[in-house]
Amino acid sequence: MERITPHLWFDNQAKEAGALYTSVFPDSRIKNTTVLHNTPSGSVDIVTIELGGQEFTLLSAGPLFRFNPSISFLVACERKEEVDQLWAKLSEGGTPLMELGSYPFSERYGWLQDRYGLSWQLMHAGGGREIGQKITPVMMFVGKQSGRAEEAIRFYTSVFRDSGAGDMNRYGAGEEPDREGTIRFGRFTLESEQFAAMDSAGPHDFAFNEAVSLMVHCDTQQDVDYYWERLSADPKAEQCGWLKDQFGVSWQVVPTMMDEMLGSGDQQQIARVTEAFLQMKKFDIAKLKEAYEGR
Repeated sequence: MERITPHLWFDNQAKEAGALYTSVFPDSRIKNTTVLHNTPSGSVDIVTIELGGQEFTLLSAGPLFRFNPSISFLVACERKEEVDQLWAKLSEGGTPLMELGSYPFSERYGWLQDRYGLSWQLMHAGGGREIGQKITPVMMFVGKQSGRAEEAIRFYTSVFRDSGAGDMNRYGAGEEPDREGTIRFGRFTLESEQFAAMDSAGPHDFAFNEAVSLMVHCDTQQDVDYYWERLSADPKAEQCGWLKDQFGVSWQVVPTMMDEMLGSGDQQQIARVTEAFLQMKKFDIAKLKEAYEGR
């Protein structure tokens, strides 16, 4: 499994969205569905899916957060027809942000919010190159974070292993309100996974929030401590494994063992683990294991 996977917060449509997304993308499946009871949001659904071979976690936990374009998902398509097919299915009930068409950077591209508000960028990769990672999370730095994309890339690649900056397309002179030299589109890798970042100084009424977070899966308490210490920048945002970094991006630092506990435990085991983690900020693997085993 990938070290870093996207986590999507829905009101009550996680199961519905999981069924839709796995029907839209090839090489996709629903891996697991778990229900947690007695949480602050009542009973919540956790749906783990694979899209194009990449893992996503979908959560139904009430209308606390709304998706916005600050984090979108760029889908690389080998054929123009694939772009059109995905657009037709994902745009139903949604809103186009950049109309499907031809652009200087791609012969077939479109950016939309689907019926749930989640943002997708669909692009014909072209050039005949082999597509490795199908879906790339893209962070857009707007408002008070605008102009900080390159700083964020440097920070993230310093924290995560097997990381590095890739191609950087920068704004030039005369492209106000964007400042010359800031990042129009920049690629980078974390844990050998592809990510991208963009600056946009235009008028936007959104910012990073908890609707889309990035889960860091950790095998040991040492790893949990390492990522928590380096990523968390807002003590008020620390809760149940969640944190916010210095740019406002939400992360979850989660023991791999917890995925197994919630995915394969019986109702009593899941209830004990849920009660234990709801009292935590940073996860304590030893205490979670004690709760799972009823000790």
